[in-house]
Amino acid sequence: MECMENFNFLGKKINAPSKQLDTFEKPKDVQNVKFESSELTSFCPVTHQPDFYTIIIEFAPDKLCIESKSLKLYLWSFREEASFAEALADIIAGDIFNAIQPFWCRVTLIQNIRGGLQLSVVAEKRKDI
Repeated sequence: MECMENFNFLGKKINAPSKQLDTFEKPKDVQNVKFESSELTSFCPVTHQPDFYTIIIEFAPDKLCIESKSLKLYLWSFREEASFAEALADIIAGDIFNAIQPFWCRVTLIQNIRGGLQLSVVAEKRKDI
């Protein structure tokens, strides 16, 4: 069991977003991890209107997993950033991949319908084998 002192956010009162992802050692038999949230927002770099997303994060951990509270704060950090969905998916996939070096990581963004269109984006990173 991980010691609470190893985490920057878990068990602490935090009222601000963060780009830092806390990690912990992967339990022996865990093969895949999936997070899903409908609380990701950013805004359009052209119109400056808010964009609302459902995000699905999946990965096959090698040695590390992501602590969920730090992930919530990380996703919150995009609220004031302007980004196209395609770039946002790529950034998140890259940050997760760099933090935990999984075998693979997939980020799917599903943007709320705007102008009658639904946009889904998938960004994937893999270890070179």
